[in-house]
Amino acid sequence: MYEKQIGQRIQTMRKQRGLTQEQLAEQLDISTTHMSATERGVSGITVEKLVQIMNCLDCTADDLFCDVIKSGYKTKASRLSDLIAELPAKEQKRIFDVVETMVRNAK
Repeated sequence: MYEKQIGQRIQTMRKQRGLTQEQLAEQLDISTTHMSATERGVSGITVEKLVQIMNCLDCTADDLFCDVIKSGYKTKASRLSDLIAELPAKEQKRIFDVVETMVRNAK
């Protein structure tokens, strides 16, 4: 049901870490074909392999499941907060002003 979203997240994180499908598949001891199918969401993956993926990609379950669990917005907010904290104060203020305006308009 959520295989496609989780697969896309795995693919994104793999690319962010500079790994090819072949490299990650080798670390997981699975075929490149299976890795590709997992990332496309056409093949499920065991909990054991998910744990191995998290260890290989140095990520958490929240990182992988943030798009499919109800509390995922907290993970996204935390991730955005970390990214914003790296910006100069002027850019931080600009972003917060935009977000606050969007929230007010959404109500």
